[in-house]
Amino acid sequence: VQLQASGGGLVQIGDTLRLSCEASGRTFESSNHDVAWFRQLPGREREFLGAVNWRGGNTAIADSMKGRFTISRDNSKNTVYLEMNALKYEDTAVYFCAAALSSGLRSRATWYDYWGRGTQVTVSS
Repeated sequence: VQLQASGGGLVQIGDTLRLSCEASGRTFESSNHDVAWFRQLPGREREFLGAVNWRGGNTAIADSMKGRFTISRDNSKNTVYLEMNALKYEDTAVYFCAAALSSGLRSRATWYDYWGRGTQVTVSS
């Protein structure tokens, strides 16, 4: 499974930003996977943001992100999106997407076997 995250950048407080995670690989296509988004600050553990089941489409969002973050997928593009609204300074982080065989949209980073390179999101005033 290969994952490619993109869409990060420098934005202002209150802006909206959509990150993309393109998935590929024979393993991904042959089995159902959960695809999740995490973010990480230097010296901190990766924080779960949300996840989507690739074939079923059901989603889970971390309680702290509900109302601001939305996760979705486009099967035709093999892409999972994380839309972030009303961005805050504290949303500044490196954002990662990850995948694991479907298992109920788990939130622990250790559950996920495949990781893409992160994309930096910087929120400024």
